[in-house]
Amino acid sequence: MTSPGLRERKKARTRAAIREHALRLIREQGYAATTVEQIAAAADVSPSTFFRYFPTKEDAVLYDPYDPLMAEAFRAQPPDLSPIQAVRRAARAAFAAVPADEIAGMRDLLALLNGVPELRVRVLDELARSAQLAAELVAERTGRRTDELAVQTFAGALVGAMMAVMTTAAADPAADVLELMDCALELLERGLPL
Repeated sequence: MTSPGLRERKKARTRAAIREHALRLIREQGYAATTVEQIAAAADVSPSTFFRYFPTKEDAVLYDPYDPLMAEAFRAQPPDLSPIQAVRRAARAAFAAVPADEIAGMRDLLALLNGVPELRVRVLDELARSAQLAAELVAERTGRRTDELAVQTFAGALVGAMMAVMTTAAADPAADVLELMDCALELLERGLPL
């Protein structure tokens, strides 16, 4: 994999700064009271620059910087692993590189997503997007079509497992999000025994 160029790194920093300030302001003032103009000013960008990165305030909150990490880690897994084994190893590898403060911030984000009705509704769109990405990656790995029922079911099971992690983590402030993720994936790997 090649390293991103200066322009891409600058864009990534700008996107991260906008999102960081959006989350901070929303924590401080509440979701409804926080405006795009306030977020842009805090990130030292114009509102038009904000909109080049995020179409809406909800998109700034919902942006998932981890999907590309997971996709890259999944593609890097040995071909002899089953898809679920590859997902589980990819999750460990991808999140091993995430700083501890970002992991801790996941809990705050989950509480925010759970507590703001406008965001809860949009989470469903994001989960559908994640399921499509998972289906594409699994189809690529297995040589199957993305629209096959087995591939779609596998992708849906992954998303369902992540929804369970979100719900559990939001209800238990002491829960370790990464541990919950690994446990959910382990349950899927074992055939979801109850």
